[in-house]
Amino acid sequence: MQDELKKVIKKLKEGSDWAWVLAGVVLFLAIGLFSVQDIEPGEVAVKVNNLTGAQTAITKPGWTIRLPFLQSVYVLDSKPHTFSMKGTKNRDSLNVGELTVRASDGSNFHFTDTTIIFELKGDEAVEAVRDAGLNNGYMQWMKPYARSILRDEFGRESTINVSNPASYGQAANRAKKALNDHLSKHAIFIRQLVTPRPRFNKAYEKAIEDRNALSNQLAVISSNLQRAETNRARVLAVVNQKKNKIIQQRRATLESDLAKAAAEQANVKRQVDTYRIAKIAEGQAALSGSKQKAIELQGELVAVYAAKKAEISAFRNQPVERVMEKIGEKLKGVTINIQPWADDATPSRIRYETRPVRKGGAK
Repeated sequence: MQDELKKVIKKLKEGSDWAWVLAGVVLFLAIGLFSVQDIEPGEVAVKVNNLTGAQTAITKPGWTIRLPFLQSVYVLDSKPHTFSMKGTKNRDSLNVGELTVRASDGSNFHFTDTTIIFELKGDEAVEAVRDAGLNNGYMQWMKPYARSILRDEFGRESTINVSNPASYGQAANRAKKALNDHLSKHAIFIRQLVTPRPRFNKAYEKAIEDRNALSNQLAVISSNLQRAETNRARVLAVVNQKKNKIIQQRRATLESDLAKAAAEQANVKRQVDTYRIAKIAEGQAALSGSKQKAIELQGELVAVYAAKKAEISAFRNQPVERVMEKIGEKLKGVTINIQPWADDATPSRIRYETRPVRKGGAK
């Protein structure tokens, strides 16, 4: 193109056929302008072959070449857009009235400002044009789908569940997934779903506020209980540690005392065994000695008995005078009171009686 311009300028300078050259330049520029399409960031395009009907998606920003009359390029906006449900009237296709939902328990609630951020899937621009037409026709799908899907998904919840932040968050995630499942068929991607807290009638709002206040009190009580449980566990741990220390000390003392008692028991048992052995040996020795002494005494007694027997036998043959003399020796130093009497003219023996006498007297 630059070379052609240089040639045209040269011809102009030379002054030959300047009118035709100027017309050629204008025609060349016009063809160039119609042959180039600029795609800016945040835009995608669909190139259509007017002869064959083939369609190609162009997702990269920059210049794209098209053949005049043979090819057409249609630009679509792929930047994130906002679909808003707010107020009481529909202002346009992307700004409609607020969302009202009938809960599963039959009551109604509404969202004062619901915002859906969506965008076109650039690589599916051909499907978007084929499905909704040229320009930004794909945006028309938001109005019918968004309201019906959100009503269905949030309507599955009861007023109690939807007023609970945890259940409400799950319902919002489920609604976003359902929107993507349905709108992805039309080359639309839901980037974010923003819904405020659902609103109810005044009486129910008052009940929700009271419930939230009670929930906060319950959370405080639960926190206090957890803190008390933690303190209790800490105090119990300290007490258990002290008790365990005392138990360990007591156990060590008892084990030491037990060891001492066992040692003392073994020592006493050893002493007892020694004393028992000594006493048994001593008793056996004494028994042996007593047996020997008994044998000796028995022999001595036999000898004495034999001597006495022999003496008695010998004494029997002694005369009466000798007997009386022997009796006198036995009775030496003994005072005897004799009162003689006779019952036999010729006595052959002497009889006497003993009578008790006073202390110091003789028998």
